[in-house]
Amino acid sequence: MKRVNPITRMDYPDPDVIRVGDTYYMLSTTLHFHPGAVILRSYDLCHWEIADYVFESLAGSRRERLQGERSSYGQGMWAGCLRFHGGTYYVSFRTPSSEGTYLFTASSIPGKWEKHVIEGIYHDGSLLFDRDGGVYMVHGNRQIWITQLRPDLTGPLEGGLSRVLLEDTGDAYLGYSAPHIYRVRDRYYLFVARWPKEGSARRMQLCFASSSLEGEFAGGAVLDDDRGYHNQGVAQGGIVDTPGGRWYAVLFQDHGAVGRIPVLVPVHWEGDFPVFGAGGRVPESIELVNSRPYYRYEPLYTSDDFCYTVPENALPQERPRLRPQWQWNHEPDNRLWSIREGGGLCIRTGKISANLLQAVNTLTQRTVWPGSTAQVTVDASRMKEGDYAGLCLLQGCYGMIGITRETGGYYLVVIARQLEDTSLGDLTADYLPGTLLERVKLSGPAVTLRAAANFEDMQDIGYFSYRVGKRFVRVGGKHRLYFKMDHLAGCRYGLYLYATRETGGEAVFTDFVYRCGGE
Repeated sequence: MKRVNPITRMDYPDPDVIRVGDTYYMLSTTLHFHPGAVILRSYDLCHWEIADYVFESLAGSRRERLQGERSSYGQGMWAGCLRFHGGTYYVSFRTPSSEGTYLFTASSIPGKWEKHVIEGIYHDGSLLFDRDGGVYMVHGNRQIWITQLRPDLTGPLEGGLSRVLLEDTGDAYLGYSAPHIYRVRDRYYLFVARWPKEGSARRMQLCFASSSLEGEFAGGAVLDDDRGYHNQGVAQGGIVDTPGGRWYAVLFQDHGAVGRIPVLVPVHWEGDFPVFGAGGRVPESIELVNSRPYYRYEPLYTSDDFCYTVPENALPQERPRLRPQWQWNHEPDNRLWSIREGGGLCIRTGKISANLLQAVNTLTQRTVWPGSTAQVTVDASRMKEGDYAGLCLLQGCYGMIGITRETGGYYLVVIARQLEDTSLGDLTADYLPGTLLERVKLSGPAVTLRAAANFEDMQDIGYFSYRVGKRFVRVGGKHRLYFKMDHLAGCRYGLYLYATRETGGEAVFTDFVYRCGGE
């Protein structure tokens, strides 16, 4: 038995897991971050590494590229479906602003993904390739529909099956949602999440089963447990089997500001119905089946000296591919970043921004539960007056430590958007500035910055410090972090540069160091 939960300790929400041979793949929501639609790989369902991203660019809209004051925070790629059928991998999802449903296909992972569009909007859709050759999409919220698709998946099949499988008429914060459908042996199993207002009043997992897609789906709750963690329920995901015939569910649990973290739940069958956990609870320790016990996984976070080599056959405008743990806050403007010879990430400003949230090319990594730190050295010698560059804890109520250039001098600043509202509700508009918490005159244009995040027991506190000689000095006090609907993402570390007066300034980032644990 091995203590495993929660399995990634990072924000990988809406997991959809499949097995191909002895390899498990997990698709997770990436929202506004690029590249998007991350796929993780595992050989034991506990340890995971990044295998691929499905797209570099989605629609290329002004919003997705952070042009002007428009952004796609909290939008982008939501709750996708990953399937493998007939030698092809399928990823489908919709975005809140799309008029159709995206479908990507590839012959391998990692692979070259081809983009298609399925006619129709299928919210939280789950694909089913049935044994009779039919292809179906199960989708919806509160009302869970099934829609038969054309064999080429271009849209609904005329005259095909289209009906409501389930309808939630109860009082709930979140009605039936995030459907995952499977055919196991000769029965169909439909899993949905629900967050009721009565009873435990937390997210729970439900299962409904039927002998046919035209028949009645009957069932109910299969898991209502918070693992003893602040009444945060474990739900929303699907099931997968091992080569030896064992079954598991991969769901997620809210962990406050760090985000939504996957949880592994053993599943067994009593008759023809699945039973989750042990005694109705999620065990912390689980017996794992590991097909490659000597395999070494790449961590889901990374330090980086930003020393990259551009391939010999690369075009002049091409940039090196960064380590897969990095994602940009939106679709990047590749004209405005580069890797310096000898190491260093150089970001250049191309627009005027009111604050951190409007900064193009903010480079991010997820934070780790229950705590982690990141530090980086910033050279601001080529920044313009009014530029800000540094290290942030990125979310709607962000906190940032950085260096700014004013009247020929350099100043360390700590700026944050401070809130008292602990609800999930949206924040005010992105263009509103943060509050200056501290300002310190620096002797030169280079400084080493550090950000720390403490999520233990949902404390959700950020701290900032900078190097003075051989020690780090904390500045700006404590900053409270929140998970909110405006970004829908867990807190991330970010390397940023933005201009408030004129464009063309540059900042160089070197020696990025990521550590799990506290300061």
